[in-house]
Amino acid sequence: METRAFDLFAKGNHKVSVRAIPGHFVTQHSHVNYCIDMTRLKTEAGAAREAAQLFAASYAGVVVDTVITLEHTKMIGAFLAEALATSAGINMNQEIAVISPELTADGKIILRDNLIPYVKARRIVVLAATATTGMTAMDAIRGIRYYGGDPVGVATVFGGKFEIPGVPVTRLVGVEELTKYGSYSAAECPMCKRGERIDALVNAYGYSKI
Repeated sequence: METRAFDLFAKGNHKVSVRAIPGHFVTQHSHVNYCIDMTRLKTEAGAAREAAQLFAASYAGVVVDTVITLEHTKMIGAFLAEALATSAGINMNQEIAVISPELTADGKIILRDNLIPYVKARRIVVLAATATTGMTAMDAIRGIRYYGGDPVGVATVFGGKFEIPGVPVTRLVGVEELTKYGSYSAAECPMCKRGERIDALVNAYGYSKI
């Protein structure tokens, strides 16, 4: 399966890349025809730092109090907070928190009492690994608002061309860079209808071949 993989590079910095593997993959909510492997960005400090610098450029003029990280992007989030607090800009020398909330089975944010102060009346950037349809991002924004926070941006490594009213979206790699990227419900999956075998199960931790 990995022999089919190829790299997609972020605009502005070719040190930041994700691996795209074509095939038939099953996620928690859908069937997709590409697995987007972000292992390097999630686990290697150098790659995470480079990605964070790209994101930081988008928020240099936006007040950020907290970064909420989803899908195991906390290392990127920590470097993003550091970049915002150490670069010349509106956030310079500010204490920026980085938190990873609990999620319900359907992706809703849960904050324990000790973490609510980092969200209530704070300006929040949501950081995610993937956001192709915007549903995950919207769930996070609803949760932030429920807890009294002010979402000021969504940052995603791999993302679709969705828009969120009043909340700017930053993508490092766009879905349009893949030929005919598709995400389908299990009932409507064309690969299943053609009898194509499933290559792997995919979640935020990675993939497991079948």
